[in-house]
Amino acid sequence: MNLPNKLTLGRIALAFVFIILLFMPGLVAKISALVAFILASVTDLLDGYIARKNNQITDFGRMMDPVADKILVLSAFVAFVQLQLVPAWMVVIIIFREAAVSGLRALALAKGRVIAADRGGKHKTAVQVVAIFAILFLIVFREAPPRSLSFWNAGTEAVYKNAIFALMLITVTLTLISGLAYLIKNREVYTNAKES
Repeated sequence: MNLPNKLTLGRIALAFVFIILLFMPGLVAKISALVAFILASVTDLLDGYIARKNNQITDFGRMMDPVADKILVLSAFVAFVQLQLVPAWMVVIIIFREAAVSGLRALALAKGRVIAADRGGKHKTAVQVVAIFAILFLIVFREAPPRSLSFWNAGTEAVYKNAIFALMLITVTLTLISGLAYLIKNREVYTNAKES
């Protein structure tokens, strides 16, 4: 197994570490969760870069890279619903889109075709990651001792939460658009399946 694929699998492992830390009490645990998410995000940048640079692109990498992204991102959003930081309906839409695209990928794989993540999917993931970082900073700010962050108060938190809601609306919209574009672009996969 090459280095890019190891980094992809490492991202899946870091997703579990991230969730465990996120639900542990205390500021140190919350900062550690943020660090774990940063490391996981860095592996997402590195695995593709190294694979392209060293000509180590494999079918396993093309298939597992988006799966690792989904595990990391969806676990974060589901955790945020549990923490009552994100409306459940938003996360349901994101999960539905990811399930539809994953189903399309599985169908294509059954036909011997690997569908790699496209540019729209990568942009969608980038926006989702920005939203997750924004929410993680909110969690850290809330956990910090009141006197350590002079700028943080009830008014600031209200403004920040409104900004997060707006960012989540953008995230959900881009998630839907990229999902529809993905289904249209690869429609021959499921139209051929109906005909056979």
